Amino acid sequence: MSAHPTYMLDRCEVADSHTLKVYRENGGYEALEKVLKTPLSPEDVIAVLKDSGLRGRGGAGFPTGLKWSFMPDVAKDDRPRYLAVNADESEPGTCKDRVLLREDPHGLIEGILIACYAMRAEAAYVYVRGEYRLPYERVAAAIDEARAAGLVGENVMGTDFSCQIWMHKGAGAYICGEETGLMESLEGKRGHPRPKPPFPAGYGLWGNPTTVNNVETIQNVPFIVSRGAEWFRSMGTEKSTGNFLCGISGHVERPGVYELPFGLSARSILEEVAGGVWKGRELKAFFPGGSSTGVLPAGSIDVAMDHDSVKGAGSMFGTGAMIFMDETTCVTRIAEVTLRFYEHESCGQCSQCREGTQWLHQIFRRIERGQGTMDDVDMLSTLASGMAPGKTICALSDAAAIPTHSVVKHFRDELEEHVRLGRCPLAGTSQPVGAGA
Repeated sequence: MSAHPTYMLDRCEVADSHTLKVYRENGGYEALEKVLKTPLSPEDVIAVLKDSGLRGRGGAGFPTGLKWSFMPDVAKDDRPRYLAVNADESEPGTCKDRVLLREDPHGLIEGILIACYAMRAEAAYVYVRGEYRLPYERVAAAIDEARAAGLVGENVMGTDFSCQIWMHKGAGAYICGEETGLMESLEGKRGHPRPKPPFPAGYGLWGNPTTVNNVETIQNVPFIVSRGAEWFRSMGTEKSTGNFLCGISGHVERPGVYELPFGLSARSILEEVAGGVWKGRELKAFFPGGSSTGVLPAGSIDVAMDHDSVKGAGSMFGTGAMIFMDETTCVTRIAEVTLRFYEHESCGQCSQCREGTQWLHQIFRRIERGQGTMDDVDMLSTLASGMAPGKTICALSDAAAIPTHSVVKHFRDELEEHVRLGRCPLAGTSQPVGAGA
C-alpha cells in the first residue's frame, strides 16, 4: 500500500463511515457551514474551485470551476437550474465511484450542496448505475438522514439556502453515462445522447440550465472549500492538481482502489502500489484509464499518470482505471471482447457508431479465431478512422475507435501472426484479464 497522503479515502476506513454521526465526528458538513455562515458568495466558491485547478474525474478532465461558471447569470435568466451527479459508473475497468457512494455518501451530499449553492441550483439528481444496489441504498439513506437533520431541503442550516436532492436508478445502459444520455434517461425517455449545441448549461434537464459532474469530482469540493485552493494545488502536478482514485485491475498482485497524487509513473503504481505483475510474469500491455482510452505497450510504463503526460504517450487519462495485462495475454482477444461491449452498448443513433462497432467486433473476432486476412488488419484502421474523432453525437464511437487504433499501432505483429498461423499464437497460455482479482 502506498504511503502518499490521502484525504478522499480517509473516512472510508472508519467504522460506520456511511452514517451522519460518524461523518460529523470526522469534520463533516464543516465546509458547508463555512460557505453558508461566513458567508461565502456563490462567486467566491466558484473562484476557489477555479484557483484549485480541480479537473473533472469522469473522463474528460475539464476544469470544474470553469464548467460551473458556464451556468447563465441569474439576473438575466431566472429559469430553474439543476445539478446532475453522474454515478452511472460503467466504463470497463472503472470501480472508484462505488467506493465513495458506499462508504462516504455524506461526503457526496455535502459536495452537492456546495455545488448547488455556487451555481444557484435548486435541486440535484444523483443518477446511479442500476447494478449498484448497496451504493444506491447507502446514498438514499444518507439523504434521508441529512434531510431529517435540516441539511437537505428548505432553509439548510437555518439559512436562506434551500436545495433538494433526489435519487434515480439507471437500468444498466453504458450510454447513460454520457451526460446528455443521462439527462434524457432522467426525464423518463430512452437514453439517447443529444446533439450539442445546445449545451447542458443552457438547455439541460427539462430545458433548463444544468451542470453534470462525476461523483469523485463533487467529492473533492468540500475538501477544497475547507482547506483551500493552495492546499489542493500542493498535490499532483501543475495542470493535474490533487489526488485521484486509481482503480487497479488485471494481472496484478494487489488489485483495488487507491488514492494517489497525479504525476506518479505508471511503473511506480504497478510495482509499489499494486505489488507488481502477478505470478512473477512480465508486463505486456496496460490501459491507463479504462478500456476507451487505448491500450499502451509495456514500453510506455514509465509514463506519468496525469492528463497531459498520458495524452502525450498516445492515450488518455480517462477515469484513472488502470488495467494491467501480463505476457500471456492475447491482445487480439482483449480487443474482440472490448469491441463486443461497445457494439452491444451503442444506442444506434449514428450510423458510424452503429455499423462501425459491429464491423470492428466482427473483424477482431474473425482474426482472433484464425479466420482473418491481412486486409482485415488494415481494414480495422480504415473503419476506426471513419468513426472518430468527433464524427458522432457522443463519444461512444470514439471510445471504440481509440482502442482499435492503439491495438493496430502497438500490436500489429500479433494481429498478423493470428492471420499467418490461422489461430491464436498464445492458445492455451493466455489468461482472462482480472482472473483471480
